[in-house]
Amino acid sequence: MAAGAGLALLTALLAAAAAERGRKVSMQYNPGWNDSSVNLLHVQAVGPRDSLHYVWSSIGAPAVLLVATQSPSSALRVNWSQLLSPSPAGAIWIEPPDSVVYSTAVVFTKLFEFSEAKPLGELFYPTYDLAEFSWDSLNHTLNHTALTAELRGVPATDPGGGFSNGSLAFQITAFEASGRAGRLPSLLHTADSSQLEFILAGVAPRGNSSRFVLEMATVEEAGAVRRLRSQRSIDDEYTPTIFEVLSLLAEPPNSSSTLGFLQWKATAYGSRSPRREDGIQCRAQGLHQPNGTLPMSSIVQAYFGHSLGSSCTVSALNVTFGGEEGEVYREKRYLSWSVLLGFGEPPRDTFSPLVISIAAVALGTPLAMLLLGTCLLLLARRRRYSEYEPIN
Repeated sequence: MAAGAGLALLTALLAAAAAERGRKVSMQYNPGWNDSSVNLLHVQAVGPRDSLHYVWSSIGAPAVLLVATQSPSSALRVNWSQLLSPSPAGAIWIEPPDSVVYSTAVVFTKLFEFSEAKPLGELFYPTYDLAEFSWDSLNHTLNHTALTAELRGVPATDPGGGFSNGSLAFQITAFEASGRAGRLPSLLHTADSSQLEFILAGVAPRGNSSRFVLEMATVEEAGAVRRLRSQRSIDDEYTPTIFEVLSLLAEPPNSSSTLGFLQWKATAYGSRSPRREDGIQCRAQGLHQPNGTLPMSSIVQAYFGHSLGSSCTVSALNVTFGGEEGEVYREKRYLSWSVLLGFGEPPRDTFSPLVISIAAVALGTPLAMLLLGTCLLLLARRRRYSEYEPIN
């Protein structure tokens, strides 16, 4: 297929995906494999003309693979013996292969912890490598009705004992239609997206003013590039005082269309039932090239194969939690950060009914008073002239 024709087809599919009203979502744990010592969750979201495949796994570093196809009957295939071998390249594929229009992956690689040891600068503690964590069976938390699952783990070795009473988790939520999450930060989602909530609970900080940094890497096939976009918003009904939305976009070269995205609000929360006062500052440190070799997930190697070192583009992004209000975690030992992963254009917040009504009242009241004043003035003039009697 010519590059121009391929881009036109992809643009048409993106437009069709944006118009989707809903999808039929199914979740399958370790398809074709009966051993629960490893975790692979296949989430398939089927529309009238296409399918989205999300593959979440903790084999190696925790990761998610997103594959968009132009066929509602496309299927995931897994060669388990090859996937669990030292050379997993080619162990995961989609049938039919020519139905795939876009694929990407996000790998969660490391958790850093540092404290501002003034005046000596920043003090970094030993890194938590997520590829070396021990993960609980995801099947125990799989909810086919709510379309949720949770991947929870602790370091395989924890000399400092920071995880003795804590854990790190990824809460997964799939969607069949557009809507908005009920809990803060109340992310707006579509049927073309899934939500991931990163949770750090009960982990003992190693300093009095510890900050945590989550490192993640994105993998794109040749021709797609990642760009970090920040947008300001005046609609604070759903996330009070938070006016920044960040989107990590995957875009084809020389085109304004978006292939896929990660989207989040510039906040995390320090409570299981988050309120406005539980907010924790969240900052993205910008895209950069990975330092050294990032520990890749087996499912990423299994799908992208040997092209990881040649035709694929790998970018890294660090998200920092904490700032002036960094004491929230030390006091409550809980941190949650929500991010949306999806295909096509990310959802955009519009003015909510509450904001529209407030604006209408704010703008309408002066106008109503002006109209009322004008009417009273006209009535007064009319009354004055009607009472005048000419002298004959």
